[in-house]
Amino acid sequence: MSYCDYIAHLIYTFLREVDENHEGMLKDVESIEYDMSEDGSFLSTKKTIDVTDVAGKKYRITVEEL
Repeated sequence: MSYCDYIAHLIYTFLREVDENHEGMLKDVESIEYDMSEDGSFLSTKKTIDVTDVAGKKYRITVEEL
């Protein structure tokens, strides 16, 4: 059993809620992207979340089973 979905969801939720209620240093926390092929087939457990800070700098958070 893998918990990648759960961990990615926690990170996404935490970043949005905590930043909105405290510092406000993040401009955008994009939805979780799943590692899928063009036809929608599952490729791996990898999940990515792209984040943009208020200065416009972009970051990528990756959660994947090792």
